[in-house]
Amino acid sequence: MIQKTNEFGPDYASVEDDTFKVKYRASCYCKAVQYEVCADPVDAKICHCLVCKKLHGAPMQWAAIFHKRDVRITTGIDHLHFYNNELNKHERILPCKVSCDICGSLIADEGRRMWLAFPSLFDFGQVSKIPASFKPSCHIFYGMRVFDMNDELPKWSGHKNHSERL
Repeated sequence: MIQKTNEFGPDYASVEDDTFKVKYRASCYCKAVQYEVCADPVDAKICHCLVCKKLHGAPMQWAAIFHKRDVRITTGIDHLHFYNNELNKHERILPCKVSCDICGSLIADEGRRMWLAFPSLFDFGQVSKIPASFKPSCHIFYGMRVFDMNDELPKWSGHKNHSERL
């Protein structure tokens, strides 16, 4: 795929790239920020860490992980808000949290090479069936869970394949 200029950053696909074949679309709650991806996620996970719980106001966070090159922001780049929780700065210092500055929806975690998208923001069509590639492969930081998850997924004390399996 030939990378064309992208105002969001050189690691991302451009809206001008006519070789980009849209596979999935996502948006924030108010639809001011919209993006597309051209591939299935490389992985999906459920995170139970304290940061995810606090930022999402939920007992866990579900994320589908994409390469940045497979993501393009189509609408609302000027409405993106960035927050680096490690430095407590509202700046695009990677890794960081990405949200809409209008409705406040958390849109993604932007890593140095990856885009951790939140599947609940995707439009999977009228069927509303979650594609198999978006289904979580594991739980991470499971020792910090609020309640037990009685599923068959592997549970890790930290990051997948880089910590103790519980």
